[in-house]
Amino acid sequence: MSRALEDKRTATRLRVLVEIADRQPAVSQGEIAEAVGVTSQAVSEYIRDLVDDGFVEKEGRSRYRVTKEGVDWLFREVKAIRRFTDHVTEDVLQSVQEDAALATDRIEANETVTLSLREGLLHATPGDAGPATGTATTTAEAGQDVSVTGFEGVIEMSPGSVAVYQVPRARNGGSRAVDVDALSAAVDTAGLVVAAGVEAVAALRRIDAEPTVCAAAGAVAAEAATKGRDVVVVASVDEVGRVTDTLRDGDVTYELRDAVEG
Repeated sequence: MSRALEDKRTATRLRVLVEIADRQPAVSQGEIAEAVGVTSQAVSEYIRDLVDDGFVEKEGRSRYRVTKEGVDWLFREVKAIRRFTDHVTEDVLQSVQEDAALATDRIEANETVTLSLREGLLHATPGDAGPATGTATTTAEAGQDVSVTGFEGVIEMSPGSVAVYQVPRARNGGSRAVDVDALSAAVDTAGLVVAAGVEAVAALRRIDAEPTVCAAAGAVAAEAATKGRDVVVVASVDEVGRVTDTLRDGDVTYELRDAVEG
């Protein structure tokens, strides 16, 4: 392991040497002190030690260069730090990372499960038949939530579709001008229905439909679509721009349709 991870002085020494390498040959001890978070006097002492150890050579007043020995030491320490961070990210964090899934059948703790995404939710099925697998850390019955770790593979998922239906302002007919048959057909096949604006909610209620949410419609639709759900957004003229802007910002493809009859 890198000594920079074992004691504070070596860590500061490494940072000072990096700053010198980055700024050489004209080195401002004040700037290094600010970057590292120590006093200028402390930087002066570190530089003097680095010069004594042959890691830095002084070329004149406030002019320093990192020597080959200094570069070699930096490489050794940085490689050791990288090995440690790789161990943490790939071995430690990967092994403790857990997520919740809905069990499709009874699952025992420590059982291998196949992972899939359905209606925007992670599902776990006993066995390793799928391209993405994990290990259950709890026991669950079908329909219950189960904790899963040790993820491997890639969960197959196709993005959902988003259809945005525009409803005119109330003074221009609002919900009364909507093609109820077309809107009903769209809502019936949608996995999620959201609304933006009073006219949009009223239009949905004309067809006896209640939106799942009436706030942050664009953000909800974008999130749901990226998880494979087909979404219908009903939005008033005043709100439709905010919805489509959010969808574009999320790189979500959508169709804009007019909800008005004929």
